[in-house]
Amino acid sequence: MCWWRRLQIDYFLLFMLMTIMLASFFPCQGKVKIVFQHLTTIAIALLFFLHGAKLSRQAIFAGIGHWRLHLLIFCSTFILFPIIGLALKPLVPEWMSPTVYIGFLYLCALPATVQPAIAFTSVAGGNIAAAICSASASSLLGVFLSPILVSFLIDIDNHQQIELLSNIGAILLQIMLPFILGHLLRPLLVQWINRYRKLITISDRSSILLVVYVAFSEAVIEGIWYKVDGWSLLMIAIVSGFLLAIVILFNIYTARYFGFSKADEITIVFCGSKKSLVNGVPMANILFPAHLVGIILLPVMIFHQIQLMVCALLAQRYAKKSR
Repeated sequence: MCWWRRLQIDYFLLFMLMTIMLASFFPCQGKVKIVFQHLTTIAIALLFFLHGAKLSRQAIFAGIGHWRLHLLIFCSTFILFPIIGLALKPLVPEWMSPTVYIGFLYLCALPATVQPAIAFTSVAGGNIAAAICSASASSLLGVFLSPILVSFLIDIDNHQQIELLSNIGAILLQIMLPFILGHLLRPLLVQWINRYRKLITISDRSSILLVVYVAFSEAVIEGIWYKVDGWSLLMIAIVSGFLLAIVILFNIYTARYFGFSKADEITIVFCGSKKSLVNGVPMANILFPAHLVGIILLPVMIFHQIQLMVCALLAQRYAKKSR
């Protein structure tokens, strides 16, 4: 297996980097910017409509009874991560800018990712039914819980005031309503979804790329590349790796301390250490001022790639031990 596939270098990340380069050289401005902003709103609604339609209630119910496992995963996702995020405050401003720190707080408040968590759990020989249930529930809860956590964390740090009620209203309208409609219409759409799964994946990723392009266009106009240099990107990568290592080690030893089986330990490790880029990009576009979204998303994007690389190697190690 080539090193590219072995390290799980995400091709989608390459497209995202190309999108950032496009925004850097050709940012959307003026009337074009207004058109793209409307397209972004539509794309976000479509993205979560399809997420709702893809969510299987049977898959969730299949693993819902394992409440101790889910409780530990949710504590890791929505409690442990934010605590570590707050502990990073001494790094500001010597090692990272206040805006980058907000990006890490935002990262720590996000829900778990769904497909990668389930895929790595499957490869490593974990409890797949519980992984599906936990990752799906985390993604759903994150729509409500993440904005509340973001407002709480950033208000404590006095960097950014977020009007929580208006932002939750916007999230309900742009994200939650399409999600619920998609899920209610799932019986009518399930055959179409299964038949055109690749097309839906392309649609999902295109929506995210559109949001990234609009966000970084605004950031470029505001001078992002004068505020974020190579040293800042290196620090984001180092802190992201450090953050991921702490969470993975915590989950491993906590799972063993409470006597979970090896299959459940694997599920806890891979579902409790992930953060969702798919949820993070559109939600940031709603929660934060347009000129800050680009910088705030940098920790999310870099952490996303590092978690794929590390968890790919870890899944292979678990799989070898189980043989």
